[in-house]
Amino acid sequence: MSEHMKKGRHKKSKQEPFRWRRSPAYIWVTLGIILLTVVLHATRMSGDLVNAALVYLFPILISAVYCGMGPAVYAAALSIVMFDFFFVPPYLSFTVEDLQYLISFAVYLAVAVMTASLAGRLRHQLERVKSREAAANALYDLSRQITAITDLDTLLDNMTRQISLMIGSPAAIYLPDQQGEIKLGMNYASDQDTERSVWGTRPSELAIADWVFKHGQTAGRGSPKLGESSGLYVPLRIEDRIHGVLAVDMTAGETEKQQEQHLLLDACGSLAAGAIARMKLAEEARLSQITAESERIRTALLDSVSHELRTPLTAIIGSAAGLIENDHLFTAEDRKELTGNIRDGALRMNRLVTNLLGMVRLESGMLQLNRKWCDVGDMISIVLMKVREFSLHHEIAVQLPEEPVFYYGDEVLLEQVLVNIVSNAVKYSPNESRVTIQVKKERNQASLTFIVDDQGIGIPEPERARIFDKFYRSPSTQHITGTGLGLAICKGIVEVHGGTIQAEANPDGGTRIRIELPEGTEELPCSCSGQGEVGE
Repeated sequence: MSEHMKKGRHKKSKQEPFRWRRSPAYIWVTLGIILLTVVLHATRMSGDLVNAALVYLFPILISAVYCGMGPAVYAAALSIVMFDFFFVPPYLSFTVEDLQYLISFAVYLAVAVMTASLAGRLRHQLERVKSREAAANALYDLSRQITAITDLDTLLDNMTRQISLMIGSPAAIYLPDQQGEIKLGMNYASDQDTERSVWGTRPSELAIADWVFKHGQTAGRGSPKLGESSGLYVPLRIEDRIHGVLAVDMTAGETEKQQEQHLLLDACGSLAAGAIARMKLAEEARLSQITAESERIRTALLDSVSHELRTPLTAIIGSAAGLIENDHLFTAEDRKELTGNIRDGALRMNRLVTNLLGMVRLESGMLQLNRKWCDVGDMISIVLMKVREFSLHHEIAVQLPEEPVFYYGDEVLLEQVLVNIVSNAVKYSPNESRVTIQVKKERNQASLTFIVDDQGIGIPEPERARIFDKFYRSPSTQHITGTGLGLAICKGIVEVHGGTIQAEANPDGGTRIRIELPEGTEELPCSCSGQGEVGE
């Protein structure tokens, strides 16, 4: 609850204790006037009637401000009695020597009553000003809070709680479902009373909220529509669209405050409607962005796949047709070259299909790791064998630690990661250049590191994080065929293992891809020993 509202409510409770405790008020007024009379008599003001009469106005004003009109009138009458008895000749008697004093007493009483009335009105207006100030501050605090909220459930919980605390009654917010039927979104009661805590959940309250939502009109206690209801129901309207209904139980509310509470609820309703509309627009924008991104990815995928398939298919079809139709014209060396073209095309298509299936498994969450202890040296050997056919014009160097390295992970997926990275290094490097694969595992480190360096065209620093996005390809590499899926799949597989992958600048020119994998949690079996031979 807003501190301003709490302070306003506490001050009000301190200023109004005698409204419901009339007897103590009259007792205190009586004691106060008696004490004042004693003080005036002791200070010998009995000879100065004008000043004494003016002094008696103070308890009248104080009574009007703190006790209300009744005690103030009583204070005025008692002041006249005490003034007549102690200060008007003959002293200690209710008789007067001059009848003009009676007129003075009547005028004094009238002035005292008017003064008390004006003081009471000023007090009442001051209370209303303070109440409105507290409400305005509470609304400001509420608007500032909901501005930072991005979750609808959190927003509804915050709104109902704050409104319930401000009004001092249970509050509820109703929202339409997918079919447009009004449903309870959230309710809150500031006290622990069971009956009040379920307010807003009953069918009768839901029916009124449904009527307000469909007709767009305020209904309930204090309004022309359904005034016999215990609650007040306000439509959450933004322009011509109604986003829901705000309801507050007004059973315990004071009638004289209902108008102010109606204004406060209207303001709260506007805040809630604006916040809900903002969230709905943000959700619609997010869905539109997802739809547009899905369409872009679908188009990019079709274009990329069709382009990637066309080249190997053309090579396969051409080589196969030549062998079938003109086999007698080819020498043994020619036939070997044509069958090699068919094999290379098939391998290229197989890598493409493997990448597509891997991306589908990553996107669908169906990728399951088959963890086991694997020999990193053997894994590198398999990777070199898989990339040998398209890396004949490059030198591939491998640097392994002296001691055998084992890792607890999915060997097949990690091989796919290294194959994709090495393939990219070969593809974007000039012939006769070197590609280096380093494996680092220090004894005092808990992670395994793979580093793949090439001497290719390099990647500009602003693009180094984006190359791991699906279908992203640097503008400087558009002349080289590719789908933009390989590194995205590598990132997904590495992250499933709990690791990280990043692109850096190679100190010797080109690009460096660094992979950090956390240490496996399984205990290394004793049978894992030795280091496989590594060759190209």
